[in-house]
Amino acid sequence: MLVKIIVIAIYCIGIIFVGILGLRKTKSFNDFFLGGGNVGPWMSAFSYGTAYFSAVLFIGFAGKLGWAHGYSGLWVAFFNAFVGVLGVWAIMGWRIKKMSTEYGVSTMSEFLEKRYSSKMFKLFSTIVIFIFLIPYSAAVFMGLAYLFNISLGIPYTYVLIGMGVFTATYVILGGYKSMAMIDMIFGIIMLVSVLVLVGFTINKGGGIASISDTLQAINPKLVKFVGPPGFWSLFSVVFLTSVAPFAMPQLVQKFYAVKDRKSIKIGMVASTFFAIIIGGIAYFLGSTTRVFLNPVSNPTAFNEGAPLFDRLMPELLTSVIPTSLSVIILLLILSASMSTLAALVLISSSSFAKDLYAGYINKTASDKKITGLMRIMSGVFILLAVLLALVEFDVIVEILGISWGAIGAFFLGPFIWGLLSKKVNKLGGYSSAFLGLATCLVLYFIGVNFPAGEKIPWYFTSPGAGSLGMIVSFVINPLFSLFVKSKSANE
Repeated sequence: MLVKIIVIAIYCIGIIFVGILGLRKTKSFNDFFLGGGNVGPWMSAFSYGTAYFSAVLFIGFAGKLGWAHGYSGLWVAFFNAFVGVLGVWAIMGWRIKKMSTEYGVSTMSEFLEKRYSSKMFKLFSTIVIFIFLIPYSAAVFMGLAYLFNISLGIPYTYVLIGMGVFTATYVILGGYKSMAMIDMIFGIIMLVSVLVLVGFTINKGGGIASISDTLQAINPKLVKFVGPPGFWSLFSVVFLTSVAPFAMPQLVQKFYAVKDRKSIKIGMVASTFFAIIIGGIAYFLGSTTRVFLNPVSNPTAFNEGAPLFDRLMPELLTSVIPTSLSVIILLLILSASMSTLAALVLISSSSFAKDLYAGYINKTASDKKITGLMRIMSGVFILLAVLLALVEFDVIVEILGISWGAIGAFFLGPFIWGLLSKKVNKLGGYSSAFLGLATCLVLYFIGVNFPAGEKIPWYFTSPGAGSLGMIVSFVINPLFSLFVKSKSANE
């Protein structure tokens, strides 16, 4: 116990030290938010990968999907790597960097304003970002709190407060440049940790063949291409987590900051490899929860025989790793989560300081004032996320589903089509954003109010609602834009 605390303390001090170094190099808003727009390929690759994968993956998704879907949860890892990472870098990476230079923008909201010639679009997108990234951040804090609670016995509330203060300190100090440097450290820790984890898990399970036999004995569908919940349940999670990155502000920001086209090519390969390793191992570990955990031996992970999904992975990880190496687990989840939180905080605070305050309230605000306000709003955003996490209002998968779903549904159509085509117009952009968001929220709230005890159809779950909202958003923009163009031509 003491050794774990000492190692984590040294780890935290090291991160704060890097934050202080970043503070000395941060002279402007561009430095604080984009690292000067001159970040190399390896920093960019690790920054993207570590922002993509967090405690939400290891604690929430791996636990719930692994328990319910078995090996078919690996499809999520496959599509995350080859669509959410490789596809985004290959299709969008250089286009985003080029666009940010040509339009002279540093946020997604600014791009939408200039691309669709609408100041209101910037305002609406700013509000959506700030509101819906708070529950995502809360989900990350929850994952951390569950792990530290089970591993070290530290009360849930204390962990949340401690992590909130720590995150605020190192983000407010150095901004993106220090975050990118730290992300390389985080990424290396994550790669080493998951390889150690999978080795011990396979060894304790008697080999992959033995683990597979046990899963097959429990339910043959757990080792099939599609697990027990069925195709549509799996599809909704695959689609949400793999397609949303094309329009997630905290991931798009990584390309604003990248150095050049060569860095895009190198970063694409490195980040895809990172995603294959991290995602593949995480979902494989999740599928073994049924092998190693049960209500008798692991009572804290179950409630009257039913699994508590957000507690499955912390319980599993502390069970398969020897006590002498258990600190690796803590460093793994801490590393994965800190990067994600930092990315979310920077995006949310910039939406308030740069897009809202400097865009509407004080258009003559100095660069120094905007940067200072970003630091203040970073602290406010973290406080709101911690307060929401204290409520524990839902399981992590549902929280991330509505967060990613709402943001993806609002931004996917306007951002992708706005970036790739000159034919879409303001009506198409507005329609796709608001109809996509409305579809997501209406379906989700129907599911929330579904009669107790009845099975909720996949399209009323948060991953299903988010996926359908994104599909609507993507399809609507060109259709409505074409309709306006055709109508004008006929007249």
